[in-house]
Amino acid sequence: MSNYTDSMALEERIGQTLMVGFPGTTATREVLELIQRYHVGNVILFSRNVRDAEQVRTLTRHLQKAAREAGHVHPLLIAIDQENGIVQRLGEAATLFPGNMALGAIGSEEVASEVALATGRELKALGINMNLAPVVDVNNNAANPVIGVRSFGEDPQLVARLGSAMVKGYQDAGVISCLKHFPGHGDTAVDSHLALPLIAHSLERLEAVELAPFRGGIEAGAGSVMIAHVAFPALTHDDALPATLS
Repeated sequence: MSNYTDSMALEERIGQTLMVGFPGTTATREVLELIQRYHVGNVILFSRNVRDAEQVRTLTRHLQKAAREAGHVHPLLIAIDQENGIVQRLGEAATLFPGNMALGAIGSEEVASEVALATGRELKALGINMNLAPVVDVNNNAANPVIGVRSFGEDPQLVARLGSAMVKGYQDAGVISCLKHFPGHGDTAVDSHLALPLIAHSLERLEAVELAPFRGGIEAGAGSVMIAHVAFPALTHDDALPATLS
């Protein structure tokens, strides 16, 4: 099967690999230039881009219109971190659903899938077609400064079950899901935005714990995976190389 980029020039292919953000609640001249002149095919929205539901709809339509008029073969991927719970970007522009740890306490695949379906439907209505969720890190380090309640819990099989259920919910809503943070950000005591955490476990341990939920989510059909700025010497044989650069 031929790839949809096969007929593209090199500059167009490069643009399709990039995801960009921008300030403000309207499309800036700079982001429109990136889409129209440099063929950038992916945009990420943050809280800074959100005022209310109607404004977000207007913004996403403007971005897609710019891509169509520039001759993009496919619509833009417009992504957001709407994990629910403590990490969500839409504020009052969308329903605030329970986060992963609450869903983990419930333990129901059906409930997790329904939350993802409802979240996905709201995103789709706002013109957002990719959600950077679910988090499938295993919550196995109480000192972790960035995961905690963003995880379903400390049981890898529970995380795998509920993560896979959410993937299916997003799929049913027509939204691309993203498993994160590969190969696993749960067992760190360092914020990877600020320094490089190192997870020194053996490959056997990683297979049994950290990697199990990613395996499950991929088998469920997850559309993408987000890589972590974490060093895994068992995989890279290098203490200073983050997974993002491996």
